[in-house]
Amino acid sequence: MNFSYTEEQQAIRDSIQKFCKPFDDDYWLKRDQQGGFPHDFYQAMADGGWMGICIPEAYGGSGLGITEAAIMASTIAESGAGMSGASAVHINIFGLNPVVVFGTEEQKNRMLRPMAEGREKACFAVTEPNTGLNTTQLKTLAIRKDDRYIVNGQKVWISTAQVADKILLLARTTPLEDVKKPTQGLSLFYTDFDRNKISVHEIEKMGRKAVDSNELFIDGLEIPIEDRIGEEGKGFEYILHGMNPERILIAGEAVGLGRIALKKATDYAKERIVFNRPIGQNQGIQHPLAVCWSELEAAWLMAMSAAWQYDNNQPCGAAANAAKYLAGEAGFHACETAVMTHGGFGYAKEYHVERYLRESMIPRIAPVSPQLALCYIAERVLGLAKSY
Repeated sequence: MNFSYTEEQQAIRDSIQKFCKPFDDDYWLKRDQQGGFPHDFYQAMADGGWMGICIPEAYGGSGLGITEAAIMASTIAESGAGMSGASAVHINIFGLNPVVVFGTEEQKNRMLRPMAEGREKACFAVTEPNTGLNTTQLKTLAIRKDDRYIVNGQKVWISTAQVADKILLLARTTPLEDVKKPTQGLSLFYTDFDRNKISVHEIEKMGRKAVDSNELFIDGLEIPIEDRIGEEGKGFEYILHGMNPERILIAGEAVGLGRIALKKATDYAKERIVFNRPIGQNQGIQHPLAVCWSELEAAWLMAMSAAWQYDNNQPCGAAANAAKYLAGEAGFHACETAVMTHGGFGYAKEYHVERYLRESMIPRIAPVSPQLALCYIAERVLGLAKSY
């Protein structure tokens, strides 16, 4: 086993670190306070050729694996951009993987290249208000009429919908009562985000103000049949090809966020003098920070293992869920410990760690709860009975 980065992987990490330097703590603090999508950061990423890191070279991307993408995403978060920076480019990394795997040549050329070049932004619309993570129970309905589908329904917690040009949409094309299995009858579309037919309502939230989250109300959206990915009714199968990569990516982002929080806390512990000595000299400060380092390193190894499995076409569901669970918890613990290390100053925005703590809830909650990640492992790895 070789646990070292390849030359290319190290170059990616070094390049992203250098790239992120102009987007410093003050930049992300301002974005956190004022909101507004970080268009300049996004465009700089696009100009640097980073948007299509996992998209095949034939369609304008770099053709690299989820391992390299996780390294990139983690490094962005670790720069101080946190989840605000990582989430701004998140869907570009994994979102169109179903198009790569199941799209026609015409669709790949039409859909992937603008994304890879940063000319189009997309959002991913699956979750609905009354179904949560129970994807097979989706109610948004796409009814075929001649050469197009007419879509009506609702979606919720849709990131970047305020700025999106395209939408990757999962909708039911056969009513639930007419299918043999609930996983059947769902279809996947990648189409124009028509704001005349899609009403977007932003959800105010506790963190990551720079990247919007929204509820969508879809009323008569027309989707040409050529914007359907793969066969009708097989959309659930197709989105599974994006779920494990997303778990790996968000694990990397959680580790990156935890690492920058740990660095801030460690630096503060070296500099803060109380009772005529740096607080970092006290084991009551040292040991929690050392635990955080250990947890983050273990979570990162799990994420890299899952990424290697995915890139080598091996089953990676268990590893991806374990990575997501471990990294989410480790990232949160590191951010919490960073605030406590700073004491009262940890509560002040100018020290940044309170922002990290608020953002650390995201990789715990999304894209799947810690409990469901554990349910997957309990059922699929340990062979225990399904509990839901």
